[in-house]
Amino acid sequence: MAHPNAELVTRFYQAFQRLDAETMAACYSADVHFSDPVFTDLNGQEAADMWRMLASRARQFSLTFDGVEADDLSGRANWVATYLFSQTGRMVENRIQARFLFSDGKIIEHHDSFDLWRWARQALGAKGWLLGWAPPVQDAIRKQAARGLAAYRTGALKNLS
Repeated sequence: MAHPNAELVTRFYQAFQRLDAETMAACYSADVHFSDPVFTDLNGQEAADMWRMLASRARQFSLTFDGVEADDLSGRANWVATYLFSQTGRMVENRIQARFLFSDGKIIEHHDSFDLWRWARQALGAKGWLLGWAPPVQDAIRKQAARGLAAYRTGALKNLS
């Protein structure tokens, strides 16, 4: 029988496969911390809203995951997301290694690692191939993603009003 935290991680990724961001968000503690090479420092509702934004915008999306391991305190998994990057119309296959920390049956920290240059080569084409390794280009990717999340969150708050 799998550890309850391994079941939690499995539930998170099964929800992601269905683009069910609400179930994904329910796996997180209210004060979760998330980071990856693009979204480097999200806390609480920001992290949940990132998944809501990504799920709502996903096109030609598929996800596989494996290697789920967890104990009382920490866990890990590997996952692969394949999707159409809408800004360029290019397909991306992103291979990610995830690490988690848990408390009280929830994810309190989630850190995803992937090769941002590899992602940029796929998503941006020649520009990503030539310049995707460069810190200024990677910073521009991060800033654009942060602007997108901020706009999404502003729109989501307006829709609640």
